[in-house]
Amino acid sequence: MARILAAARGFPFLTATLAVIAGAGVLSAVWPPAVPWLLGVYAGFMALRSAVAMVQELRSGTFGVDILAVTAIGSTIAVGEVWASIVIVLMLTGGEALEQYASGRARKDLTALVSNAPRTAHRLAADGTVCDVDVADVAVGEQVLVRAHEIVPFDGVLVSDAGVFDDSSLTGESLPQERVAGDTVYSGAINGAAAVTLRVAQRAEDSQYQRIVALVEEAAASRAPMVRLADRYAIPFTVVALAIAGVAWWASGDPVRFAQVLVVATPCPLIIGAPVAFMAGMSRSARRGAIIRSSATLEKLHRAATFAFDKTGTLTRGAPALTDVRASGAVDAGTLLRVAAAAEQASAHVLAEAIVRGATARGEVLPVPQEVAETTGGGVTAVVDGVRVAVGKRTFVEEQTGAPVPAPQLAPGELAVHVAVDGAYAGCVVLRDQLRPDAADTLARLRRQGIEHVLMVTGDEEATARHIAGKLGIDDVRAGCLPADKVAAVRDVADRPVVMVGDGVNDAPVLAAADVGIAMAARGSTAATESADIVILPDEVGRVAEALEIGRHTVNVALQSIWIGITVSVALMLVATTGALPAVVGAWLQEAVDVIAILWALRAMGSGWWRRRRVPDTALPRAAAGSAAPEGARVAV
Repeated sequence: MARILAAARGFPFLTATLAVIAGAGVLSAVWPPAVPWLLGVYAGFMALRSAVAMVQELRSGTFGVDILAVTAIGSTIAVGEVWASIVIVLMLTGGEALEQYASGRARKDLTALVSNAPRTAHRLAADGTVCDVDVADVAVGEQVLVRAHEIVPFDGVLVSDAGVFDDSSLTGESLPQERVAGDTVYSGAINGAAAVTLRVAQRAEDSQYQRIVALVEEAAASRAPMVRLADRYAIPFTVVALAIAGVAWWASGDPVRFAQVLVVATPCPLIIGAPVAFMAGMSRSARRGAIIRSSATLEKLHRAATFAFDKTGTLTRGAPALTDVRASGAVDAGTLLRVAAAAEQASAHVLAEAIVRGATARGEVLPVPQEVAETTGGGVTAVVDGVRVAVGKRTFVEEQTGAPVPAPQLAPGELAVHVAVDGAYAGCVVLRDQLRPDAADTLARLRRQGIEHVLMVTGDEEATARHIAGKLGIDDVRAGCLPADKVAAVRDVADRPVVMVGDGVNDAPVLAAADVGIAMAARGSTAATESADIVILPDEVGRVAEALEIGRHTVNVALQSIWIGITVSVALMLVATTGALPAVVGAWLQEAVDVIAILWALRAMGSGWWRRRRVPDTALPRAAAGSAAPEGARVAV
């Protein structure tokens, strides 16, 4: 009963219409003369309500098909077909209710993050006591307790020895993620079965979760130009409907025929089919890790002709990876890598992390370094297994050895970190920013979708950019670009709309200037995500192609929904001109058509054909800290 009352309160006009119909049914048995008055007065009131809304829309420059509904109600009342008029009213109020329900269903996944946003935090005092406070009252550096199965309210550093977290609400990752003391935990993750302690790294309003919430709220409140395009269909449709109705009246000499035609000329799908489809598509995209900030973006994606990509962090991983170890002969390659990686364990430098990661991946067991000393912008020295090791840029190693270090032969995009052992030059390790494993497949998918023009716009040097572009089959390369150069390059593209994909702070201007800007949020900067129309949460460039596929499918479904309403309504109007469709029957047929068209629009949320190429979800997006490009001060070539 409570659910019935809640539904009645949620759809008041539909409830009132059903009550009037029930009342008319009762009056038909006890006082039949009152039935036409009850139905006629109520239908007239609802027609007046729609007319007022129609006038308001006309003043705002929007022309809709409400004029047909108002005319149909008025004409059926005038010829005494009051039951037909109440069926039209039921169609309108039922369509409004169905739109609210459908939009609510489509919006459910899109706004799930908002409804789950943590409001309270358990702050730990110095004496170990716990106090529940508003998340806004917790400062950076304070410690909070996250109890079992609670949502993490802040970006923070794990203080407890270990913890298990569920990131599925953000990325769809189905497996729990294990983290140890010192690891970063991001807001929005769900804690496991044991309580943990975090040290707050970002205030609640600045945390990763709240950034995503802000994007979702913008997406949920948007309205697409495609909806206005659907409204523009109403002008020719209204003219056609009135013309058919007028000809039917003139040819038959019966004004009832005019009403019979207009009864089937009230296609709700023309009004609500497109927005329902767009909201469904945006919900689908959000669940797949692509937050679309404005539904207008979907129509632009549908017409997209050119894709432009940044290189570092977008088509490549944006972080160096170990590719080669070159020993000079003093030690073998395995020993060189082991001692270099052992010394670099004490450094937080991005190149040091890459060397340690590469050595571990090759199965090297790294000893604990002793007497570690790091020189900012130079390198690190340490004692490893009793020998003194120096690792860093070429000039730094030259200072340690007192002898010149030969310049290695490097391919475009490679860099070298040099190593000395016991005061003698021992060789170098070679690092390179590598292509993302899904980059080539992403471009292939875009080309299968009809995207013929793909270009790379990067601030990197020409040789490196050409090397990466050659591997991906990109012919149009703009290298050495400053932010203003990137903007100019995108604006000069003739094949439009242009979609730009980037991640760094220097990509923010071009993302805003492009017809559609797509930001890779996992490694991207706050500026990039704020400038973009679409934000990709997982660290996978393949989601860019998936967003295009979803966008095009969504717009196609919206257009199909519109044309279903138009085509079937025109067919029913032609049948009605013969007098074969009584007004009441025609009204019920139109109601069925409306339901079918709206349900068709909801296909944009369901199992579209892109699911055949489902891409596995990955880890939680990292906090916006800019591009993790190699630091030049530690590079020697």
